[in-house]
Amino acid sequence: MFNSPVLVFDIETVPDADSGRTTLGLDGIDDHDVARAMAHRRRQKTGGSDFLALHYHRIVAIAVALKEGDGFRVWSLGDKDSTEKELLERFFSGIERYDPTLVSWNGSGFDLPVIHYRALYNSVVSKRYWENGDTDREFRWNNYANRYHWRHIDLMDVLSGFQARATAPLDEISQLLGLPGKMGVSGADVWRHYTAGHIDVIRNYCETDVLNTYLVYLRFQHIRGQLTTDSYELEINRVRSTLVQDGRPHMTKYLSKWGPPTSQIECIDSLP
Repeated sequence: MFNSPVLVFDIETVPDADSGRTTLGLDGIDDHDVARAMAHRRRQKTGGSDFLALHYHRIVAIAVALKEGDGFRVWSLGDKDSTEKELLERFFSGIERYDPTLVSWNGSGFDLPVIHYRALYNSVVSKRYWENGDTDREFRWNNYANRYHWRHIDLMDVLSGFQARATAPLDEISQLLGLPGKMGVSGADVWRHYTAGHIDVIRNYCETDVLNTYLVYLRFQHIRGQLTTDSYELEINRVRSTLVQDGRPHMTKYLSKWGPPTSQIECIDSLP
C-alpha cells in the first residue's frame, strides 16, 4: 500500500573545482589539476582517503523513480546540458508538486547533505522541503529533515538500525536479492566519464542505481507488512513492464541481467 507518491532519488557528483580553486588559492589552474590538488589535500587531512568533504561535491546528475497511483517511471532530471542549479530546481519542484515520500540509499549520509550545500550555493528555494511544522502541523512530527522520520526513508540507515558499522553497500544488497546491482560503472568512474564528456553514461548509471533502490524498497515494504505478497508481485511486474516499454539500451540491459521472475517470496510465504 502506498499512502502517498514515492520518489526514489540518487545523485552523482564530481569535485567542485571552482570551490577548490578558491579555497586552495589555485587561480589559473585547470579543473583536472585542481581536482588532483583537492584529492591530495584530502588524503593529507584524512590519512589516506581522497573522498572529498561533502561541501566540495558538485552535482552533475539526479535520477528519480516516481511511483504515483498505478504509474511508475524512471528518468534523469533535466538533460545532459542542464546546470546544477536547474537539476536542483527540478528536484525540489517535484517535492513541491507531489509531496512524496522520499526514498534513498545513504541519502541521509551523502545525497541530501550534498543537495543542501549545493542548494545553498545556488540559492535554490524549496519551502515544502524545509517545512518543519511552522505552517503545516503534519510536518512537525514527520518532515524531510529529521533523520528518524518517515517522510524520507534512507534504506541503508533503517536496515542497519542506524548503526554505522552495520551498513552495507547497495550493490551487494541488490545482488543478494537477485537484482543486477551495478553494471560496469561505479561512483569511482564518474569523474573519468565526466571529463571525457560522457554525461549520458553517468545519467544512465544513476538511473540503474535508482532502480536497485526502488526494488529494495519494495522488498522492505513487503517485510514490514505494507505490501501483501500479491501486491509486491504486482509492483515488481509493473517495474518489469516499465523497463520493457522504456526500451533504452541501459534499461534493456538491466532487465536482461535481472532475469526472469522468481517464486522466492511465494516459497517463503508458503512455509508452515
